[in-house]
Amino acid sequence: MRKTAPIAALLLIVAFPALAAKFKGSGTLKDVQTSGVKDKEHKHQAYDLFFDAQGKSYTCRTDSGKSMNATDFVVGSAINYEIDNDKVQIHSAEGKKVECKVVRVEAGSP
Repeated sequence: MRKTAPIAALLLIVAFPALAAKFKGSGTLKDVQTSGVKDKEHKHQAYDLFFDAQGKSYTCRTDSGKSMNATDFVVGSAINYEIDNDKVQIHSAEGKKVECKVVRVEAGSP
């Protein structure tokens, strides 16, 4: 019993920051830009998506191994996002979904 208490405390300390990094919300898609070029190794065009969440500006990049239809994500349209550390899922109002990885976070202005 004495050995399990420190192990449990250590697990809570390690798990707590991971739980804090997950959050959901809604916002507006600020911009969408192409990233890189297609070639034999990158079969699809990668995109950078820009949006605000919890007082910060996020930039996330889609995977060049998966396709995304840029017309499904209109700049200025409403989105719902789910952020889990550096992984993001963005859902459009029309029900389209894209997964991307955070490449930049900028602190909001005070």
